Amino acid sequence: MPVFLWEGKNRQGAKESGELEAKSRAMAIAILRHKGLSGVSVKKKPMEIELFEEKVDEKDISVFFRQLSTMINAGLPLVQCFELAERGAEKKAMVKLLRDVRQNLEGGNPLGETMRKFPKDFDRLTCALVEAGEQGGILDTILLRLCIYKEKALALQAKIKSAMVYPVSILVISFVVTSILMIKVIPVFAKMFADSGFELPMPTQVAITISNAFVAYWYLVVGVPIVLVAGIIFAYKKPQGRRFFDKILINLPVLGDVLRKAAVARFCRTFSTLTAAGVPILESLDTVAQTAGNVIIEEVILSSKDSISQGETLTAPLEASKIFPLMVTQMISIGEQTGSLEEMLSKIADFYEEEVDTAVNNMQELMEPLIMAFLGVVIGGLVIAMYLPIFKMASIV
Repeated sequence: MPVFLWEGKNRQGAKESGELEAKSRAMAIAILRHKGLSGVSVKKKPMEIELFEEKVDEKDISVFFRQLSTMINAGLPLVQCFELAERGAEKKAMVKLLRDVRQNLEGGNPLGETMRKFPKDFDRLTCALVEAGEQGGILDTILLRLCIYKEKALALQAKIKSAMVYPVSILVISFVVTSILMIKVIPVFAKMFADSGFELPMPTQVAITISNAFVAYWYLVVGVPIVLVAGIIFAYKKPQGRRFFDKILINLPVLGDVLRKAAVARFCRTFSTLTAAGVPILESLDTVAQTAGNVIIEEVILSSKDSISQGETLTAPLEASKIFPLMVTQMISIGEQTGSLEEMLSKIADFYEEEVDTAVNNMQELMEPLIMAFLGVVIGGLVIAMYLPIFKMASIV
């Protein structure tokens, strides 16, 4: 809907101004008059063209929830909390989101129900926790717990990204450097060696042959990696393709261990947060499955839900999957038996978040010498192959 800039006076005669979304100018005026404003002046806001669209991220939501929790705990009405947060927000996208939510709240809608109208900004977990907080009258406590959850989730996500970005970036750089050597540098040496008339050593002949292939088919050297990456991204968006790649990822030798530990930590942290908020266990498992981040693990969690709905335990499907370690399933089983499932899940999440941190550091320490050795063999091999004929020419001279 179009946005209108307005000015007017409230019931006390003080001037107010702001922005309002409405289907038409007449509707905007009607809304403002319904709020008790007089002398209203409304004009359509000019369109702003932005080269890079600003988005609301998880960090923005987490900071807002912490502010909202504090304001609710201080006794401020919910609509007023959103008005204050809207004035203090810096991002235009965040201001728009808060304004849209506030307008829905002014229409009498509950906060949890309103948030479900904005799935791009509020995930299912957030909506479920907010609804539970509203029903239990502990919204400020739930929002604070949700902040802690999001902060821990963001920290875990950053660790996983660092684990994956580092080796990929090194391999990409090494491929680019090798391609430049093959296409630009080695042909110069090849021409010089061809003019000399000397018989070239076998390593030099192999390097020149590969270089000739790179030069002749440079479009394949550039195009194949791009097509391959695009194909993987396209396939990953399909259910079967995503399942195929997710299964490969969690079974990789080193990275797979990190991803499994991260999945266990995410599962336990999300499940613990929902259980502590009083969300029913079957509904919690639906939400946990959607936030799992891996199709294979999502299937395991949904099978656990089926197990519970049939009167069985939660741990049996988790243990049968071979993805969740035995220690995790045993602790969950103890939590089920003693009625302390929330506490057990929280302890497991804390432990495995530390394990992910350790595993990422260990993986980086392992990858560094392997990558250096790879670069040494490739780049060093090319250098030696190019200098062997020079040494031979020098010995003949």
